[in-house]
Amino acid sequence: MTLSPVRRALTATAVAGGTAALMLAGVSGASAHVGATPDKTAANSYALVTFGIPHGCDTFGTTRVTITLPAELNDAQPTVNPNWTVERVEEQLPEPKTLADGSSITKRTSRIVYTAKAPLDPHFRDALVLSVKLPDTPGKTLYFPTLQNCEQGQTDWATIPQEGQDHDSVKSPAPSVTVTEAVADGHAASGAPAGTASATTHDLAQATSVTDDGAQARSWAGLVAGVGGLVLGGLAFLRRRAPQQ
Repeated sequence: MTLSPVRRALTATAVAGGTAALMLAGVSGASAHVGATPDKTAANSYALVTFGIPHGCDTFGTTRVTITLPAELNDAQPTVNPNWTVERVEEQLPEPKTLADGSSITKRTSRIVYTAKAPLDPHFRDALVLSVKLPDTPGKTLYFPTLQNCEQGQTDWATIPQEGQDHDSVKSPAPSVTVTEAVADGHAASGAPAGTASATTHDLAQATSVTDDGAQARSWAGLVAGVGGLVLGGLAFLRRRAPQQ
């Protein structure tokens, strides 16, 4: 059956609108996750890992964020955020651990706890930055289970995907960083000691985390505007085709 020009225009409009709606729904779900964005991933390097904090409890503000460090990390230095107080929580190791330089430790930093000075509005995001030394294990994925407490309720971002399972398909996935091969250039591979990165680097990491969703939203807004224009064009076409009274 051959479709008339009018029906073809309406069909194309409906398909475009449906596709845009599905894509927007997917973006909305993905952007709600607590994500970890490192400025470096090279094995044995120092990295600034930015945790983007979105709403986690519907309409209730976030009051506390507890980031659990993977067993592969011995320590993390939190970046000061004026909206939060921060605490490092240590744990006693079951037995002394020998480090690469020959020294040994009996404790390690297991959690970083950020407490909001005022609840984080669910309509806004914030960025929490940790400085960590990545292990010398290329290909290893480090998971940072993150508990987000709110004025009412909580969300435990702690689910680790099974092998072959997509991260975004998991309910409440744990933020993660995958370690890559060490960089041949010594400066790039080793990075700067934890806590010595410049303020500009910190600010850039935070700005990237906070504004990524805004740029994404603008892109989708453009898509929606384009679909809207297609719909209006179809309606105008129908009006021109309508018989005159």
